[in-house]
Amino acid sequence: MKRILITGSHSYLANQCKAFLEQKEGYQVDLIRVRGQWKQNSFSGYDVVVHMAGLAHSNPKKDEEALYYAVNRDLAIEVAKKAKADGCRQFIFMSSVLVYGSHHTLIKKETPLEPDNFYGDSKKQAEEGITPLADPNFRVAIVRPPMIYGPGSKGNYQKLSRFSCVTPLFPNIYNERSVLFVDNFCACLQGIVDTNAEGIFLPQNEKIVSTTDIVRQIARVHKHPIVWIKGMNGWIAMNRKKTLFQKVFGSLVIDPALSRYSFPYQIVDFESSIEKTERRKP
Repeated sequence: MKRILITGSHSYLANQCKAFLEQKEGYQVDLIRVRGQWKQNSFSGYDVVVHMAGLAHSNPKKDEEALYYAVNRDLAIEVAKKAKADGCRQFIFMSSVLVYGSHHTLIKKETPLEPDNFYGDSKKQAEEGITPLADPNFRVAIVRPPMIYGPGSKGNYQKLSRFSCVTPLFPNIYNERSVLFVDNFCACLQGIVDTNAEGIFLPQNEKIVSTTDIVRQIARVHKHPIVWIKGMNGWIAMNRKKTLFQKVFGSLVIDPALSRYSFPYQIVDFESSIEKTERRKP
């Protein structure tokens, strides 16, 4: 029996992982809210602490800078130190692919960490504070996922989903994006726990997709007709440096070699993942 403690009791991912693991035998999963007097709770008896609590907005406001560092960096390091002091054997930190910054189109092993906002920098600094805590009795795993989507998820996927169900037109362009379905993320987390793994993990779906692929698949599920417009690549390329265009039409691919591990986790293919997400909308 693996006893797992996940921080962030109101976190979408924390609750998804708890539900995913509890469907299987051999796991006891508890959630904890790391606010107030959380330090009074003992972590002893848990094999693994998974730190998912944090501020997740990738475009934070300037006046929130101190709060982001306090939550995403300082709190994460405090939780890791407590996990080690209380005798936990493994610590898994939920970081982000944005520690690399948004100006890279291909993430490779040698790609430097160059975050371009304090959300990404707060995650980077948290990694730098947690990694030195590792030793043979306290294994540290850092997870840097791309955009995660699934039923009930928030963020850019839901905006794209709503748009896909109403727009009559969409550019037929080819960019490349690494994305991650929530069940595949949970299966990756399970694999990290089962193998007591450590190091850097960049999980992604097996299939690299374009924005057009995502919109097309969402529209297909809802039987919504869209006219695909060709010949807009030049106009889009001229505007890709703008934040909105970068998010929608920019490319960000993780080298697939960085996403292969000793355990299987890409359990749901892309087409099925969109079907599951759209059919199970709350």
